[in-house]
Amino acid sequence: MSAPSPPRKSAHVTKADLAEAIHQQVPGLSKTHAAELVALVFDTLKETLGRGEKIKISGFGNFMLRDKKPRLGRNPKTAEPMTIEGRRVLTFRPSPILRDELNADAEQERPAP
Repeated sequence: MSAPSPPRKSAHVTKADLAEAIHQQVPGLSKTHAAELVALVFDTLKETLGRGEKIKISGFGNFMLRDKKPRLGRNPKTAEPMTIEGRRVLTFRPSPILRDELNADAEQERPAP
């Protein structure tokens, strides 16, 4: 069963849009409870990533934190060398299933030559 797209108000999907989509799909679930579920999912994702654990969602993809080392860079205004501090970055790698679905959708939207 495919979930309908959340109502589109802009080019971005917000937590409120996700909560609304869940509210529409689950009979008897209030908008408040749907919003709480969305918030709980995101809080759980943040806590899990904060502990350095990888998140794997079957059919969707993997979220992981990666540590970047300090490196030498340049100040774009002055062109002087400077050290760019190390930091943690969040990466997402889509599953082959998601990648194939997105590419299939993109091919359908392209006009024929």
